[in-house]
Amino acid sequence: MTFRRLAFGLVALFACVSFAQERTDYNLIHMIREEAFEHSQVMDHLAFLTDRYGPRLTASPEFDEAAGWAMDRMKRWGLANVHTESWGPFGRSWSLRHYSVEMVEPRYSLLNAVPLAWSEPTGKPVTGEPVMAPFAATANNQGKTADDFEKYKREWHGKLRGRIVLLNRARNSAGDDEVKADLTRYTDAELANLAKTPDATPKIDIRLEDVRIPEDPQEVQRYVASLPADIRTVLADRNREAGEKRDQFWVEEGAAAIFMEDNRSHDGDVFAEAAGTRKAADHMSVPKFRLTEEHYNRIARLLERKERVTLRIDLEATVGDRDLNANNIVAEIPGGAKKDEIVMIGAHFDSWHGGTGATDNAAGSAVMMEVMRVLTTLHVKMDRTVRIALWSGEEQGLFGSKAYVKEHFGDPVKGLVTAEHAKLAAYFNLDNGSGRIRGVYLQGNDAARPFFERALNGPFRDLGVTTISLRNTGGTDHLSFDDVGLAGFQFIQDPLDYSTVTHHSTMDTYDHLVPADLIQAAAVIASVVAQEANAPEMMPRKPLPAARKMGQ
Repeated sequence: MTFRRLAFGLVALFACVSFAQERTDYNLIHMIREEAFEHSQVMDHLAFLTDRYGPRLTASPEFDEAAGWAMDRMKRWGLANVHTESWGPFGRSWSLRHYSVEMVEPRYSLLNAVPLAWSEPTGKPVTGEPVMAPFAATANNQGKTADDFEKYKREWHGKLRGRIVLLNRARNSAGDDEVKADLTRYTDAELANLAKTPDATPKIDIRLEDVRIPEDPQEVQRYVASLPADIRTVLADRNREAGEKRDQFWVEEGAAAIFMEDNRSHDGDVFAEAAGTRKAADHMSVPKFRLTEEHYNRIARLLERKERVTLRIDLEATVGDRDLNANNIVAEIPGGAKKDEIVMIGAHFDSWHGGTGATDNAAGSAVMMEVMRVLTTLHVKMDRTVRIALWSGEEQGLFGSKAYVKEHFGDPVKGLVTAEHAKLAAYFNLDNGSGRIRGVYLQGNDAARPFFERALNGPFRDLGVTTISLRNTGGTDHLSFDDVGLAGFQFIQDPLDYSTVTHHSTMDTYDHLVPADLIQAAAVIASVVAQEANAPEMMPRKPLPAARKMGQ
């Protein structure tokens, strides 16, 4: 055989091997789709996580009860190594028991309000007069600068005892010409725009002093998520410190409560997160309540007209006296030939307390649990171990996934990675509501595109999964993995009413879940996981920045 014929034969052989390696197992995908669609249990998981156990504030008894239920269910499916992993300390537990907010004068009215987590209980019903904070501007602007607040402290020292402080001016939305639909799906044009790679821009070395937080609260999360990890950490620390200073002032002055309106709220929807510090060493925030714009604005207008207003509040909560560690929930399907290599899936298990944490994020947790159920039910043979992690502390800053990544894979601040870092094939996350999957964000990892084109576009184009976006997306636990150079991805989901109605709100309940979309998501992710678990090579990664390579 001549050298040329030998070389040609080797090229042909390698081409055949490469083609065989990249073939999509449509028989397996058909089995997964059939199990996920015909025998779905995802809504049953959700009924328990929301109606029975929700909400699931981190370190609360409700979280622990829900975690116990989820672990029992996964054990019954035959998952291995089902356990919790502790991290922390997180802070004290806080469990809501009862509350009411009422207007007594000039007319009685039961007000639509929600207390913020880690507010100090009132002990008994408290009656007081409201006062408008003079630095109050529009919703979510609690004093434009530190100087504004210092001036306020001097002027109002000794005048707030027993008063209920309103932090926002009335917001008049009447007559707005622009009316946006609460529930939307991505149009073909919007998906095409997501798939389009953004124009190249010069690399900017972002310094802390150059950071400018947007005025629109809905833009804040996206902007902050785009910043480097070290700057995000510093901003979070500064924001927490500023909030703690304000809260300490209200405590020292003896304010009875703080009322806030939120420019996300509308038509009776109330959004509620944290009141302030959760640390046992710190004095708790005075009771804080967020009201619907309609009820808040009524109080504000009455004050502007110099009318006498009297309010009554009552807040009962069970509060811990020491800082607790929080827990992530972990379970596995052991692999075969490459069992030391891991494919991870995850979603955050914790929620805020106003609703039952349905779309944020029982939906993601239930879908990922369903993925594990489908794969175990079908006894899918997988070379790599598949691991599920349901995170705690996500709502306070991705704390659960950050702690897990630091323990197992690497420290993004110190620039160090562990031996396990080399063994993680990929991490897939779901945390954008109840909407069906339309594609995936590559987080700038263009080398991963061929895998997703095979795993998503071909098998699931008929289910609307068409878009592979090179763009980054923020605010979810995949960032903890991406920050240490691991292949971490969040799926693109239809928006539905996630950002307009349910996200962190009293309306985040089972009623806003879309069964067909969640069933589709489980089928898609189970197929992607099975394909990555059996892929010849692990998912390509982006190069680590030089400063983050093994302590350099």
